[in-house]
Amino acid sequence: MASGTALIYDEEMTSHKLLWSDPICDIEVPERLSSSYEQLKSYRLVERCVPVPAREGSEEEILLVHSLEHLELAKSTQTMNEEELKRVSENYDAFFFHPSTYRCARLAVGATLQLVDAVMSGKVRNGMALVRPPGHHSQRNAANGFCLFNNVAIAAEYAKLKYGLQRILIVDWDVHHGQGTQYIFEEDASVLYFSWHRYEHQEFWPSLKESDYDAVGLGKGKGFNINLPWNKVGMGNSDYLAAFFHVLLPVAFEFDPELVIVSSGYDSGIGDPEGQMNATPEVFAHLTHFLMQLANGKLCVILEGGYHLKSLGESVCMTVKTLLGDPVPQITGEMAPCLSAVESIQNVRAAHKPYWKCLAYEGSFSLFKQMLLINGFIQKLKIIKINTKRFLELHMKSILFPVPPIKTATTGFEGSEHSLPEHVQLVKEMGKTEIKSLVSGFYADLVKEEKALLSLGRMLAILDKILKKEVCNGIAASPTAALCAAVALRHSVRFGFQRVLCVFVGDMQIIPNTEDGKMLIINICEKEQPGKTSCKHYISLNWKEDAEGNDFFSAVLGFVLPVAYSYQPNLTVIAVGPKRSLGMSGISLLVALLQGLAESRIFAVIEDTEISLMQSVAKALVGASTPPFGIYVPPTQEKVNKIKALRDQFQQEWKMLQCSGKL
Repeated sequence: MASGTALIYDEEMTSHKLLWSDPICDIEVPERLSSSYEQLKSYRLVERCVPVPAREGSEEEILLVHSLEHLELAKSTQTMNEEELKRVSENYDAFFFHPSTYRCARLAVGATLQLVDAVMSGKVRNGMALVRPPGHHSQRNAANGFCLFNNVAIAAEYAKLKYGLQRILIVDWDVHHGQGTQYIFEEDASVLYFSWHRYEHQEFWPSLKESDYDAVGLGKGKGFNINLPWNKVGMGNSDYLAAFFHVLLPVAFEFDPELVIVSSGYDSGIGDPEGQMNATPEVFAHLTHFLMQLANGKLCVILEGGYHLKSLGESVCMTVKTLLGDPVPQITGEMAPCLSAVESIQNVRAAHKPYWKCLAYEGSFSLFKQMLLINGFIQKLKIIKINTKRFLELHMKSILFPVPPIKTATTGFEGSEHSLPEHVQLVKEMGKTEIKSLVSGFYADLVKEEKALLSLGRMLAILDKILKKEVCNGIAASPTAALCAAVALRHSVRFGFQRVLCVFVGDMQIIPNTEDGKMLIINICEKEQPGKTSCKHYISLNWKEDAEGNDFFSAVLGFVLPVAYSYQPNLTVIAVGPKRSLGMSGISLLVALLQGLAESRIFAVIEDTEISLMQSVAKALVGASTPPFGIYVPPTQEKVNKIKALRDQFQQEWKMLQCSGKL
């Protein structure tokens, strides 16, 4: 699989600038590009990326999307004086021409296509293009909203033509609706377009009826245009995550794209004068991490908006750090979406129910809404009135942390020298005397047989390095996964970790006491453990994976991830024991998605008979490849009912569940 992250930046794109006074356009400044690049340099991210030169997009490439008339008019502005430029600009909504605009716009197109080529050819795994002018508002025959040529739309058409792609996902997390992209692809089933945007019931620009949730596409494109309108300002991290868990990711995994392109506007971040939202920069690391699990990791991020320079720069850096494979910072803020966000999410799910199997059992939202109101759901949103620059300086210091020098560690196991990826580091196992002393002092009630000491010594050697932040994650083979998991949980709490998440797949014969809230256990098994009923910190998810493919997407996205993000663990333990009810694809999905939590600190314990599973999990942990998730299979009504029952039981404790309203 390809490795490396491309970065495309050309200083010439900063020459496009406003020559006269215009209170609408004066926020689209060249410094948006240059300051973002400087911020990347200050984090030493530029030197870690693969530099790819920009080029001019050709006229033929621009005409894949735009009319000849539009191209010729743009070309004619190169020789105009200021008065003529101003007159032409006034023909468009929120756009300005400069003599260099046409050249910069062609560079923006070409840079975007260079990134697509680098990713599709395998030169790199993913990448980001810092471009100006942006593109997602521009239409076939018109400039609009600071955009001249639709960079992302041209890239999608280019990728279809050059690489024969049949399924492309465009994710537009800019705070404005990319109506230009919607118009271009609304009858095209080969492009799934998702946009969230400030809407305020059509009060916010571009103030179009077709930006609402019920604009689902036309003709063959019905179901392939997803609009999620934000009807209030002040949306935060939990609202954005909820939109991914309950709308975008279920549909995206079902769609199974061959390439993902992001219209990456950061005006949806905190402090932006356009968006007036509260999302902090690290949320973009989480969103990027999720999208990296699609399309075998083929991800192209293209800059769109973002008008608070500090917020923009930090958000760009969070995105690029994640593309490079760095651990994802802990998300901040209360993990509870607001009622307005839930309402929008439910409206989208209902509108797309006819088109997507993952939404087939969607229920009534009116009943769901009544229930939320009765339960005193968060309804009021506040816009944070602060000095955003100063806030972000302090905030980034609080969430950023030194990346451990080693990504993935193991003590080895039979056959591991031939089966593990090359970047997995072997660590020395704990000595027998040391492990005996440790067990007799703290875990004697758990460890009854001396033969278990060897596997515990291997496991604790790796776990200690994770707890001390010397390695990011680790994997151990064990003949007794349940015992190892129980000791690992207690050892982590004893070390000082306050919230440890354990996802145990199979029969968990030893279930630690979780009453103090320092552990949360999700036990995925075929049947409930005898004598153990689900409670807030021990949840039994009874599930047997479909033999025809992976139907576990609905359980992970609709239940496991929302609960895990609500809990916000400091460490995640994934253990696979006997009688596992999930196949390799379901377990790979869990490992891949849960790496977004706990600063990507994950410890995996696998029964030592599962060599191929060890391989798959190790590759996921080291970032060597996107795991094979298998063929998407919709869950049965019975399984949907199981998830519904658990959600009903736990949505007051774990509030990120409150967006899935299949009632």
